[in-house]
Amino acid sequence: MSELASRSQLRLSFLRWAMLTVPLTVLLGFMSSRIAEPAGQNAWFQSLVKPAAQPEGWVFGAAWFILYILIALALAIVLNARNARLRWIGVSLWCAQFLLNLIWSPLFFGAHQIGYAFYLLLMIFLLSFATVLVFGRIRPLAAWLMVPYLAWLCFAAILNKQIDDLNPGAATKIVPRSYELPSTTTGGALPPAQ
Repeated sequence: MSELASRSQLRLSFLRWAMLTVPLTVLLGFMSSRIAEPAGQNAWFQSLVKPAAQPEGWVFGAAWFILYILIALALAIVLNARNARLRWIGVSLWCAQFLLNLIWSPLFFGAHQIGYAFYLLLMIFLLSFATVLVFGRIRPLAAWLMVPYLAWLCFAAILNKQIDDLNPGAATKIVPRSYELPSTTTGGALPPAQ
């Protein structure tokens, strides 16, 4: 005997999923960025030549916070779609791209592997694009919530590639202990490209 859920029951179910996915996604994203020193505190990163399009450091934190909320809400919408045929495929794709996303910061900022980080971003984008396609077949709103993330991944990949091109041999670059980070009075802005 199957009973249809009321709108209020569906909303409550979605809220339960969102109360799990949003904090967990934001927390894991934050923890991943802290495994290696964040950009604003990372002397190796600060010593690199940056492209002209490099935004100030605070922009990345704000953007990722918003993007993690959006993609977590998209996941909650799909998890709430109980009888959707492609639900677990979409959830699996979302988890795969998010796991790779969590690896990016330690790979780039910790291991100094700019080239590998670029290819990792390409894999994240492809998995995220596949996630959007599947989410769109389940709940179109979930797919649309992932679109800003796709756009940011493209921007991040362009910056990553430009940093790689501007800094040959960056993986083996040694930064002297006396290297001074930019003043905190600039709001955490990255130094201009040299």
